[in-house]
Amino acid sequence: MTDDRPQPAPDRVRNVTVRGITARVSVRPGVGRHTHAPPLLLCNGIGLSLEGLQAFVDHLDPERGVVRFDVPGVGGSALPPMPYTIAALSSWVTAMMSRLGHRRFDVLGISWGGGLAQQLALQSPRKVRRVVLVATGTGMLMVPGSPEVLRIMSTPRRHRDPGYAAAVAGTIYGGTMRTDPVRGSALLHAATRAGPKRGYYYQLMAMTGWSSLPFLPLVRQPTLVVGGDDDPIIPVANPRMQARLIPRGRLHIYRGGHLALVTEADQLAPVVDAFLDENETHG
Repeated sequence: MTDDRPQPAPDRVRNVTVRGITARVSVRPGVGRHTHAPPLLLCNGIGLSLEGLQAFVDHLDPERGVVRFDVPGVGGSALPPMPYTIAALSSWVTAMMSRLGHRRFDVLGISWGGGLAQQLALQSPRKVRRVVLVATGTGMLMVPGSPEVLRIMSTPRRHRDPGYAAAVAGTIYGGTMRTDPVRGSALLHAATRAGPKRGYYYQLMAMTGWSSLPFLPLVRQPTLVVGGDDDPIIPVANPRMQARLIPRGRLHIYRGGHLALVTEADQLAPVVDAFLDENETHG
């Protein structure tokens, strides 16, 4: 018996120049019932190139359109001439999506990328249809991780030294990284491309003084807030607080750590798919 369902189109990785900055972008077109649906834009954690969420993409509905990109200064994207704010990056991302031909899109942000996703939802409410926030906080005003976790996160060393990444994985990521840090480190870092160190510090600087906390009641999109019960970077109190403050927020707490979206992608991808497909409209 043959499978007559539409087959997913292969990802196309290319360079796109937006406002003078050349970015590396991966686009998987939607097929079948998702041909005309808004694609899902993925916003990565700090220092990670677009390959970092490959395991998650592999477990999503294969017909869903997906857009991934390297933040300027990360992976294969050009380093911007100067540091940027998260609001400026949000504006740049919406311009990138327009350049790709998408006037509306869903957005999923993990960790640092969750801050960008929140800013996109607030700044471009007519473009962003649905929001998924995974293992992320509200910036400056949030329940912080331990000082040791914050110290490790303050430099890009774990993205450049696999041995160091495995050594600290359990401490900063929790979950299955505590018992199998080598596998977790390999999933996260084996294929990802490291950009210049300055790109990492630009990402850190972008969040300086930023907080979404006062503005979460203004987020009008349906929003799925996903958090782990063993996340040293984003204590579980943070996703609980976000879901309460967002008018159309919904909370999903999973058993695991900061990177379960990658390490347990087979469990979390169906949760995200189901949320994005609810009362689906393609307008």
